[in-house]
Amino acid sequence: MRKLKNSELDRLSIEEFKQSDKTRLIVILDNIRSLNNIGSVFRTSDAFLIEKIYLCGITATPPHKDIHKTALGSTETVDWEYVKSTLDLVEKLKADGIKVISIEQAENATMLNDFIPQPQTTYAIVFGNEVKGVQQQVVDASDMVIEIPQYGTKHSLNISVSCGVVVWDLFCKLK
Repeated sequence: MRKLKNSELDRLSIEEFKQSDKTRLIVILDNIRSLNNIGSVFRTSDAFLIEKIYLCGITATPPHKDIHKTALGSTETVDWEYVKSTLDLVEKLKADGIKVISIEQAENATMLNDFIPQPQTTYAIVFGNEVKGVQQQVVDASDMVIEIPQYGTKHSLNISVSCGVVVWDLFCKLK
């Protein structure tokens, strides 16, 4: 096997990305501290044609060199918006008919591998702070909670890893 060169990867231009059909997924970052995590979420969102990212609370916004370092230009392709209150955003999205899912460990959570998305439904997935997770009031306002099954000694994943796992899984199920 021969590794492909970048010129052989047939990547979309920024304009082609903007005009392409997006995956019916919105990512919400609830008070994310790490600029590298934020950049990584942008990069994952670009890779799987996410509709939009909402940056909430203390989550930093582009342009910033530490976001750019991991985003590798995806802040220019993925639509994003800053909203101060995650809870207000969740309530607005739900009023617009979008199903909101917190990614968290909670009572009665649905395991990611058991979740079956409904056709023609747009989902907003909420990822929480690196230490405290998704705010309880946001969990309470969500339509449901999805948990990533974990089998080792640790009981959490880095937020950018969680985003990659969940977005890939939902992308596959929605496509």
